[in-house]
Amino acid sequence: MTITISLRLLSLALICAGSCALTAPPQAAGAETPTATRTKTRLTEPKLTIAQVEGEGPAVALTFDACMGKVDDRILDTLIENRIRSTVFVTARWLKHNAAAFAVMRANPDLFEIEDHGENHVPAIDVPMTVFGIKTAGSAEAVAAEVEGGAEAIIAAGGERPVWFRGATAKYTPSAIAEIQSLGYRVAGYSINGDSGSLLGASSVARQYHRAKGGDVIISHINQPTHEAGEGVVKGILDLKARGFRFVRLKDRTEPVSGKSF
Repeated sequence: MTITISLRLLSLALICAGSCALTAPPQAAGAETPTATRTKTRLTEPKLTIAQVEGEGPAVALTFDACMGKVDDRILDTLIENRIRSTVFVTARWLKHNAAAFAVMRANPDLFEIEDHGENHVPAIDVPMTVFGIKTAGSAEAVAAEVEGGAEAIIAAGGERPVWFRGATAKYTPSAIAEIQSLGYRVAGYSINGDSGSLLGASSVARQYHRAKGGDVIISHINQPTHEAGEGVVKGILDLKARGFRFVRLKDRTEPVSGKSF
């Protein structure tokens, strides 16, 4: 399988947080604004698609973020019962409170690929600012700590060393992407926002899934069991299956990461 990656601007609702303008943190009266935040910081959001998949029928990659909170058993059970493959991005915070769910995923290695969503769900952006109300890592060193802290938590919980990383909010500076790649990780984007941070209603989520075409990478959340969005994710998955879609993970990607900022 070959997957191609490019970067473009996406005007999407929140991923794992409430929506908010991109602003620098407030400064104390009379304090000098840091040079990095005097001008508008350019953020990029990777787009990821599957370019070629051998076999009959269209193929999509389902990806799920487990930011914090619990596990949505509606989604997890559907994936297992229907033997549907997916890639799950977990944080150290989520792993700490969901050992049983992680054990279920590890018991089904043919279905679940576990990848890195960071240690504390801090946006992997090396400039001090806020994104959707969440304070960013703020420096290259803090970005590295967020990335590696998530990976170490996966390994400590019995998982394999991850090769993909997706940060909180899925937004980055170009320099942060370069930092993440220098650590040996591939930055995971997507092409369809399935649930807008688990804030959409069930019918809206199902419509997002129905838009999928062969090659799409869909992002949703598997950590909000009380949200209506989870119901829509289940409906969307089963609709794709009924329409003859195949489901693949990201781990078979072989070509180097490439792309341009949007």
